[in-house]
Amino acid sequence: MPLAVHRRLAPLLAGAAALLAADAAGAYTVYVSNERGNSISVIDSETLTVTQTAKVGRRPRGITTSPDGKVIYLCASDDHSVQVIDPASLKILRKLKSGPDPELFALHPSGNPLYVANEDDNQVTVLDVEQNKIIAQVPVGTEPEGMAVSPDGAILVATSETTNMAHFIDTKTYKIVANVLVDARPRFAEFTADGQRLWVSAEVGGTVAVIDPATRKIIHKIGFKIPGVSKEAIQPVGVRITKDGKKAFVALGPANRVAVVNAETFEVEKYLLVGQRVWQLALTPDEKLLFTTNGNSNDVSVIDVPELKVVKSLKVGGAPWGVVVAPK
Repeated sequence: MPLAVHRRLAPLLAGAAALLAADAAGAYTVYVSNERGNSISVIDSETLTVTQTAKVGRRPRGITTSPDGKVIYLCASDDHSVQVIDPASLKILRKLKSGPDPELFALHPSGNPLYVANEDDNQVTVLDVEQNKIIAQVPVGTEPEGMAVSPDGAILVATSETTNMAHFIDTKTYKIVANVLVDARPRFAEFTADGQRLWVSAEVGGTVAVIDPATRKIIHKIGFKIPGVSKEAIQPVGVRITKDGKKAFVALGPANRVAVVNAETFEVEKYLLVGQRVWQLALTPDEKLLFTTNGNSNDVSVIDVPELKVVKSLKVGGAPWGVVVAPK
Protein backbone atom coordinates (compact mmCIF):
# COMPACT_ATOMS: atom_id res chain seq x y z
CA MET A 1 0.00 0.00 0.00
CA PRO A 2 1.44 3.44 -0.92
CA LEU A 3 2.50 5.46 2.10
CA ALA A 4 0.15 8.37 1.21
CA VAL A 5 -2.85 6.03 1.04
CA HIS A 6 -1.86 4.39 4.30
CA ARG A 7 -1.70 7.80 5.98
CA ARG A 8 -5.19 8.69 4.70
CA LEU A 9 -6.66 5.38 5.84
CA ALA A 10 -5.00 5.30 9.23
CA PRO A 11 -7.40 7.77 10.92
CA LEU A 12 -10.39 5.94 9.40
CA LEU A 13 -9.13 2.57 10.63
CA ALA A 14 -8.44 3.99 14.08
CA GLY A 15 -11.94 5.46 14.18
CA ALA A 16 -13.49 2.13 13.15
CA ALA A 17 -11.48 0.34 15.84
CA ALA A 18 -12.66 2.84 18.43
CA LEU A 19 -16.29 2.27 17.41
CA LEU A 20 -15.86 -1.48 17.66
CA ALA A 21 -14.29 -1.11 21.09
CA ALA A 22 -17.16 1.13 22.20
CA ASP A 23 -19.71 -1.40 20.95
CA ALA A 24 -17.92 -4.20 22.80
CA ALA A 25 -17.81 -2.13 25.97
CA GLY A 26 -21.57 -1.63 25.78
CA ALA A 27 -22.40 -5.35 25.61
CA TYR A 28 -23.95 -6.66 28.82
CA THR A 29 -25.80 -9.65 30.18
CA VAL A 30 -28.98 -9.11 32.19
CA TYR A 31 -30.19 -11.63 34.77
CA VAL A 32 -33.81 -11.69 35.94
CA SER A 33 -35.18 -13.69 38.88
CA ASN A 34 -38.67 -15.11 38.29
CA GLU A 35 -40.39 -15.42 41.65
CA ARG A 36 -43.19 -17.81 40.64
CA GLY A 37 -41.24 -19.44 37.84
CA ASN A 38 -38.47 -20.63 40.18
CA SER A 39 -36.03 -19.65 37.46
CA ILE A 40 -33.72 -16.96 36.16
CA SER A 41 -33.89 -15.55 32.64
CA VAL A 42 -30.90 -14.20 30.73
CA ILE A 43 -31.16 -11.22 28.37
CA ASP A 44 -28.57 -10.04 25.84
CA SER A 45 -28.44 -6.24 26.00
CA GLU A 46 -27.26 -5.93 22.38
CA THR A 47 -29.93 -8.03 20.68
CA LEU A 48 -32.54 -7.42 23.41
CA THR A 49 -33.52 -11.07 23.35
CA VAL A 50 -33.98 -13.68 26.07
CA THR A 51 -31.18 -16.16 25.43
CA GLN A 52 -31.78 -18.66 28.21
CA THR A 53 -33.96 -19.55 31.19
CA ALA A 54 -32.72 -21.90 33.92
CA LYS A 55 -34.34 -23.49 36.96
CA VAL A 56 -33.07 -22.35 40.36
CA GLY A 57 -34.30 -22.55 43.96
CA ARG A 58 -37.80 -21.85 45.19
CA ARG A 59 -39.15 -18.30 45.13
CA PRO A 60 -36.09 -16.47 43.81
CA ARG A 61 -36.14 -12.75 44.55
CA GLY A 62 -33.03 -10.67 45.30
CA ILE A 63 -30.27 -11.09 42.71
CA THR A 64 -26.83 -9.55 42.26
CA THR A 65 -23.37 -10.41 40.94
CA SER A 66 -19.88 -10.29 42.40
CA PRO A 67 -17.94 -7.14 41.42
CA ASP A 68 -15.97 -9.12 38.83
CA GLY A 69 -19.14 -10.72 37.43
CA LYS A 70 -17.79 -14.23 37.98
CA VAL A 71 -20.69 -15.41 40.15
CA ILE A 72 -24.36 -14.61 40.61
CA TYR A 73 -25.87 -14.44 44.09
CA LEU A 74 -29.58 -15.27 44.35
CA CYS A 75 -32.03 -15.22 47.26
CA ALA A 76 -33.94 -18.51 47.13
CA SER A 77 -36.44 -17.40 49.76
CA ASP A 78 -38.42 -20.62 50.22
CA ASP A 79 -35.20 -22.66 50.32
CA HIS A 80 -33.85 -20.36 53.05
CA SER A 81 -30.54 -19.95 51.29
CA VAL A 82 -28.50 -17.75 49.00
CA GLN A 83 -27.49 -19.66 45.91
CA VAL A 84 -24.17 -19.06 44.15
CA ILE A 85 -24.63 -19.53 40.39
CA ASP A 86 -22.13 -19.82 37.55
CA PRO A 87 -23.05 -17.18 34.92
CA ALA A 88 -21.75 -19.31 32.05
CA SER A 89 -23.60 -22.56 32.78
CA LEU A 90 -26.30 -21.19 35.13
CA LYS A 91 -25.51 -24.15 37.37
CA ILE A 92 -25.85 -23.76 41.14
CA LEU A 93 -22.29 -23.97 42.49
CA ARG A 94 -23.14 -23.92 46.19
CA LYS A 95 -25.61 -22.67 48.76
CA LEU A 96 -24.80 -20.13 51.45
CA LYS A 97 -26.12 -19.84 55.00
CA SER A 98 -28.38 -16.87 54.55
CA GLY A 99 -30.63 -17.05 57.58
CA PRO A 100 -34.37 -17.74 57.12
CA ASP A 101 -36.43 -16.37 54.22
CA PRO A 102 -33.83 -14.14 52.49
CA GLU A 103 -35.56 -11.53 50.35
CA LEU A 104 -33.12 -8.81 49.38
CA PHE A 105 -29.43 -8.29 50.02
CA ALA A 106 -26.55 -5.90 49.43
CA LEU A 107 -22.94 -6.81 48.73
CA HIS A 108 -20.10 -4.87 50.32
CA PRO A 109 -18.22 -2.85 47.64
CA SER A 110 -15.20 -5.14 48.14
CA GLY A 111 -17.31 -8.19 47.24
CA ASN A 112 -17.48 -9.58 50.79
CA PRO A 113 -19.46 -9.76 53.05
CA LEU A 114 -23.06 -10.05 51.88
CA TYR A 115 -25.79 -8.40 53.96
CA VAL A 116 -29.09 -10.32 53.81
CA ALA A 117 -32.56 -9.22 54.93
CA ASN A 118 -34.37 -12.02 56.80
CA GLU A 119 -37.99 -10.92 56.61
CA ASP A 120 -39.52 -13.54 58.90
CA ASP A 121 -36.93 -13.21 61.69
CA ASN A 122 -36.67 -9.41 61.73
CA GLN A 123 -32.91 -9.44 61.36
CA VAL A 124 -30.03 -8.82 58.97
CA THR A 125 -27.56 -11.66 58.44
CA VAL A 126 -23.93 -10.72 57.71
CA LEU A 127 -22.44 -13.49 55.60
CA ASP A 128 -18.84 -14.21 54.62
CA VAL A 129 -19.40 -15.46 51.07
CA GLU A 130 -15.94 -17.00 50.74
CA GLN A 131 -16.04 -19.08 53.91
CA ASN A 132 -19.84 -19.55 53.93
CA LYS A 133 -19.86 -18.33 57.51
CA ILE A 134 -22.36 -16.14 59.32
CA ILE A 135 -20.39 -13.27 60.87
CA ALA A 136 -23.26 -11.56 62.68
CA GLN A 137 -27.03 -11.31 62.89
CA VAL A 138 -28.38 -7.83 63.56
CA PRO A 139 -31.90 -7.41 65.01
CA VAL A 140 -33.82 -4.70 63.15
CA GLY A 141 -37.47 -3.68 62.78
CA THR A 142 -40.33 -5.87 61.62
CA GLU A 143 -40.12 -7.34 58.11
CA PRO A 144 -36.79 -6.00 56.82
CA GLU A 145 -36.45 -5.86 53.03
CA GLY A 146 -34.56 -2.98 51.44
CA MET A 147 -30.77 -3.18 51.77
CA ALA A 148 -28.07 -0.71 50.74
CA VAL A 149 -24.39 -0.19 51.53
CA SER A 150 -22.71 3.20 51.33
CA PRO A 151 -20.10 3.49 48.56
CA ASP A 152 -17.29 3.54 51.16
CA GLY A 153 -18.69 0.39 52.78
CA ALA A 154 -18.98 2.04 56.21
CA ILE A 155 -22.76 2.12 56.61
CA LEU A 156 -25.40 -0.50 55.90
CA VAL A 157 -29.05 0.53 55.64
CA ALA A 158 -31.95 -1.88 56.16
CA THR A 159 -35.58 -0.83 55.74
CA SER A 160 -38.28 -2.50 57.83
CA GLU A 161 -41.66 -2.67 56.13
CA THR A 162 -43.86 -2.74 59.24
CA THR A 163 -41.75 -0.57 61.56
CA ASN A 164 -41.53 2.02 58.74
CA MET A 165 -37.88 2.80 59.40
CA ALA A 166 -34.54 2.96 57.68
CA HIS A 167 -31.99 1.50 60.10
CA PHE A 168 -28.38 2.76 59.80
CA ILE A 169 -25.91 0.02 60.81
CA ASP A 170 -22.16 0.43 61.37
CA THR A 171 -20.47 -2.28 59.27
CA LYS A 172 -17.55 -2.60 61.72
CA THR A 173 -19.52 -3.00 64.95
CA TYR A 174 -22.82 -4.27 63.46
CA LYS A 175 -24.63 -1.86 65.78
CA ILE A 176 -27.59 0.30 64.76
CA VAL A 177 -26.42 3.91 64.95
CA ALA A 178 -29.65 5.60 63.81
CA ASN A 179 -33.28 4.92 62.94
CA VAL A 180 -35.03 7.20 60.46
CA LEU A 181 -38.83 7.10 60.34
CA VAL A 182 -40.17 7.16 56.77
CA ASP A 183 -43.61 6.63 55.25
CA ALA A 184 -45.51 3.34 55.30
CA ARG A 185 -43.92 0.12 54.07
CA PRO A 186 -40.41 1.08 52.92
CA ARG A 187 -39.28 -1.44 50.30
CA PHE A 188 -36.01 -0.27 48.79
CA ALA A 189 -32.95 1.84 49.58
CA GLU A 190 -30.36 3.30 47.21
CA PHE A 191 -27.32 5.49 47.88
CA THR A 192 -26.15 7.99 45.31
CA ALA A 193 -22.73 7.16 43.83
CA ASP A 194 -21.04 9.87 45.93
CA GLY A 195 -22.71 8.63 49.13
CA GLN A 196 -24.21 12.07 49.84
CA ARG A 197 -27.86 11.02 49.60
CA LEU A 198 -29.94 7.96 50.42
CA TRP A 199 -33.27 7.35 48.67
CA VAL A 200 -35.87 5.15 50.41
CA SER A 201 -39.13 4.17 48.70
CA ALA A 202 -42.34 3.75 50.73
CA GLU A 203 -44.75 1.44 48.92
CA VAL A 204 -47.94 2.15 50.88
CA GLY A 205 -46.99 5.72 51.74
CA GLY A 206 -46.58 6.45 48.03
CA THR A 207 -43.44 8.51 48.50
CA VAL A 208 -39.66 8.41 48.25
CA ALA A 209 -37.70 9.93 51.14
CA VAL A 210 -34.36 11.54 50.33
CA ILE A 211 -32.13 11.32 53.40
CA ASP A 212 -28.84 13.03 54.25
CA PRO A 213 -26.68 10.11 55.51
CA ALA A 214 -24.46 12.47 57.51
CA THR A 215 -27.25 13.99 59.61
CA ARG A 216 -29.70 11.08 59.14
CA LYS A 217 -32.42 13.65 58.41
CA ILE A 218 -35.00 13.59 55.62
CA ILE A 219 -34.30 16.54 53.36
CA HIS A 220 -37.12 15.94 50.87
CA LYS A 221 -40.07 13.68 50.15
CA ILE A 222 -41.06 12.99 46.57
CA GLY A 223 -44.72 12.36 45.78
CA PHE A 224 -46.29 11.11 42.56
CA LYS A 225 -49.49 12.01 40.69
CA ILE A 226 -50.49 10.27 37.47
CA PRO A 227 -53.62 11.39 35.59
CA GLY A 228 -56.18 8.57 35.48
CA VAL A 229 -54.33 6.43 38.06
CA SER A 230 -55.64 6.15 41.63
CA LYS A 231 -53.42 7.24 44.48
CA GLU A 232 -53.62 3.72 45.97
CA ALA A 233 -52.13 2.21 42.80
CA ILE A 234 -49.02 4.39 42.97
CA GLN A 235 -46.67 2.24 45.04
CA PRO A 236 -42.95 3.13 44.80
CA VAL A 237 -40.58 0.17 45.04
CA GLY A 238 -37.30 -0.05 43.06
CA VAL A 239 -35.06 3.01 42.69
CA ARG A 240 -32.03 3.62 40.48
CA ILE A 241 -29.95 6.81 40.31
CA THR A 242 -27.48 7.70 37.57
CA LYS A 243 -23.81 7.91 38.54
CA ASP A 244 -23.70 11.68 38.04
CA GLY A 245 -26.56 12.08 40.52
CA LYS A 246 -28.70 14.01 38.06
CA LYS A 247 -31.50 11.59 37.28
CA ALA A 248 -33.41 8.94 39.20
CA PHE A 249 -35.89 6.28 38.15
CA VAL A 250 -38.60 4.96 40.48
CA ALA A 251 -40.71 1.84 39.84
CA LEU A 252 -44.32 2.55 40.80
CA GLY A 253 -45.74 -0.97 41.16
CA PRO A 254 -49.40 -1.38 40.14
CA ALA A 255 -49.37 2.08 38.52
CA ASN A 256 -47.42 0.34 35.71
CA ARG A 257 -45.16 3.37 35.39
CA VAL A 258 -41.55 4.31 35.96
CA ALA A 259 -41.16 7.86 37.24
CA VAL A 260 -38.27 9.89 35.83
CA VAL A 261 -37.09 12.28 38.55
CA ASN A 262 -34.66 15.18 38.45
CA ALA A 263 -32.41 14.01 41.29
CA GLU A 264 -31.12 17.53 41.93
CA THR A 265 -34.45 19.37 42.19
CA PHE A 266 -36.54 16.28 43.09
CA GLU A 267 -39.13 17.19 40.47
CA VAL A 268 -40.88 14.40 38.57
CA GLU A 269 -40.17 15.03 34.89
CA LYS A 270 -41.99 12.18 33.20
CA TYR A 271 -43.85 8.89 33.65
CA LEU A 272 -43.03 5.97 31.37
CA LEU A 273 -45.69 3.31 30.79
CA VAL A 274 -44.22 -0.18 31.25
CA GLY A 275 -45.60 -3.64 32.10
CA GLN A 276 -47.93 -4.59 34.94
CA ARG A 277 -46.73 -4.22 38.55
CA VAL A 278 -43.27 -2.88 37.84
CA TRP A 279 -41.04 -3.90 40.74
CA GLN A 280 -37.26 -3.63 40.37
CA LEU A 281 -34.90 -1.77 38.04
CA ALA A 282 -31.36 -2.12 36.70
CA LEU A 283 -29.23 0.26 34.64
CA THR A 284 -26.53 -0.95 32.30
CA PRO A 285 -23.08 0.30 33.41
CA ASP A 286 -23.01 2.74 30.49
CA GLU A 287 -26.46 3.95 31.61
CA LYS A 288 -27.89 3.72 28.11
CA LEU A 289 -30.56 1.15 29.00
CA LEU A 290 -32.82 0.56 31.98
CA PHE A 291 -34.50 -2.81 32.55
CA THR A 292 -37.69 -3.16 34.60
CA THR A 293 -39.26 -6.33 36.04
CA ASN A 294 -43.04 -6.43 35.60
CA GLY A 295 -44.40 -9.12 37.90
CA ASN A 296 -48.00 -9.38 36.72
CA SER A 297 -47.36 -9.29 32.97
CA ASN A 298 -44.39 -11.68 33.20
CA ASP A 299 -42.16 -9.44 31.15
CA VAL A 300 -39.27 -7.00 31.24
CA SER A 301 -39.52 -3.51 29.75
CA VAL A 302 -36.43 -1.98 28.17
CA ILE A 303 -36.05 1.79 28.43
CA ASP A 304 -33.72 3.88 26.26
CA VAL A 305 -32.31 6.20 28.92
CA PRO A 306 -31.06 9.09 26.71
CA GLU A 307 -34.38 9.14 24.82
CA LEU A 308 -36.50 8.33 27.91
CA LYS A 309 -38.55 5.94 25.82
CA VAL A 310 -39.65 2.32 26.24
CA VAL A 311 -38.19 0.47 23.27
CA LYS A 312 -39.08 -3.17 23.89
CA SER A 313 -40.95 -5.68 26.03
CA LEU A 314 -39.45 -9.13 26.62
CA LYS A 315 -41.37 -12.15 27.93
CA VAL A 316 -39.50 -13.92 30.73
CA GLY A 317 -40.57 -16.40 33.45
CA GLY A 318 -43.40 -16.27 35.96
CA ALA A 319 -43.54 -13.10 38.08
CA PRO A 320 -40.16 -11.49 37.36
CA TRP A 321 -38.93 -9.87 40.57
CA GLY A 322 -35.24 -8.91 40.65
CA VAL A 323 -32.83 -7.82 37.94
CA VAL A 324 -29.08 -7.23 37.70
CA VAL A 325 -26.75 -6.32 34.84
CA ALA A 326 -23.24 -7.77 34.54
CA PRO A 327 -20.44 -7.23 32.00
CA LYS A 328 -20.74 -9.60 29.06
